[in-house]
Amino acid sequence: MNDVIQSLANLDPLWIYAVIFSISFIENVFPPSPSDVVVVFGGALAALGRGNFFIALICGVVGSTLGFMAMYAVGRWFGTRIIEAGKLGFISINSIHKAEDWFARYGDLIIVANRFLSGTRAVISFFAGVSRLNLLKTIILSFVSSLAWYSILVYAGYSLGNHWRKIYGYLFTYSQVVIGTMVMVILIIIVRKLLSSKAQNHKHD
Repeated sequence: MNDVIQSLANLDPLWIYAVIFSISFIENVFPPSPSDVVVVFGGALAALGRGNFFIALICGVVGSTLGFMAMYAVGRWFGTRIIEAGKLGFISINSIHKAEDWFARYGDLIIVANRFLSGTRAVISFFAGVSRLNLLKTIILSFVSSLAWYSILVYAGYSLGNHWRKIYGYLFTYSQVVIGTMVMVILIIIVRKLLSSKAQNHKHD
């Protein structure tokens, strides 16, 4: 990662903006990617007079929103067909219906929280498409989510300047906490379902 950043440091700011846009887009399609660190670096360059705060922010936000909507389109147009064909063997049709129920209830909140959930961004956008959430509302909510997240990152890089690398440790810790929390929630849901299933079986006995 340090080699990548060092290479970026020697580029013209226009190329750096292009990298921020591209990597923010790609992260939504092929996670994980180091987009967050690159965006922080863009903020740091702005503080050092080698870039512009708002251009770095806009490139990250627009790239991320377009990446989200690309996976949304895949989910909307091909998602059910992909799953029915067994391309994603670990996802059943029953799981699709459950995901649709979740998005029907909490879809807006899930999309707004999307950028803050490490490692699940492509999955959320894909299932938002499968669930056929309203297109315009999805674009707006995805944009809001990206704007909130990248505003924090660019501002962090801008505030730290030459010391921007400090944020890398915080991002790594944050990512681990989010993933750990999600794993715990999934385990709790599985255990509850198993216990509920056993209770139902005992009643029938």
